[in-house]
Amino acid sequence: MATEHNTAALSKNRTPALSESRRVAAELDALIGAAAAGDRAAITEIVRVVHPLVRRYCGARLGNTAHLQVTADDVVQEILIATVNAIPRYRDQGKSFLAFVYGIAANKVADAFRRSQQHPTYPMAEMPDTPSNEAGPEEWALASERRAATKELMKILAPAHREVLVMRIVLGWSAAQTAEAIGTSPGVVRVMQHRALNKLRAELKAA
Repeated sequence: MATEHNTAALSKNRTPALSESRRVAAELDALIGAAAAGDRAAITEIVRVVHPLVRRYCGARLGNTAHLQVTADDVVQEILIATVNAIPRYRDQGKSFLAFVYGIAANKVADAFRRSQQHPTYPMAEMPDTPSNEAGPEEWALASERRAATKELMKILAPAHREVLVMRIVLGWSAAQTAEAIGTSPGVVRVMQHRALNKLRAELKAA
């Protein structure tokens, strides 16, 4: 009896770390069959479920979008539209539908960065009517340089490793949540994170 009680307690304690991603993945997997068959209610529910996850992902990947031609909300809308358009063609290939959505999101974010490099924008600030305590041009320039340096450094990583670092470090997800999102195991996620960080450290030392 004590053993059964302890096992139940351990299971209960482990649930929070996995519950959110597993709940969402299970909810989407339960909806995708009907949605792929054309059920409008199921499609609408899928959009409702993935919207906050996609918005959080884009916010983490894009950060300050002043240098982009699109906002994070623009990219979110592109992802949702692409997801809806892809639903009729979706086929289960052993990964959750949530992993499929994150694949679309990663491609759309990459597209946004490519467009910004081809056609950069330079926003002009309005002249303030009163003194401001906000960061001035120097601070913004330094922050922009840091973002650019970080972005360049991340380019040495494989796309999958970049995704893992964003989810684990920027979004603060557990290894289990990240694994659920990209369709692998927590152990593989930890290995990918370890290798990515080691590669970044080696690059910094060599610079």
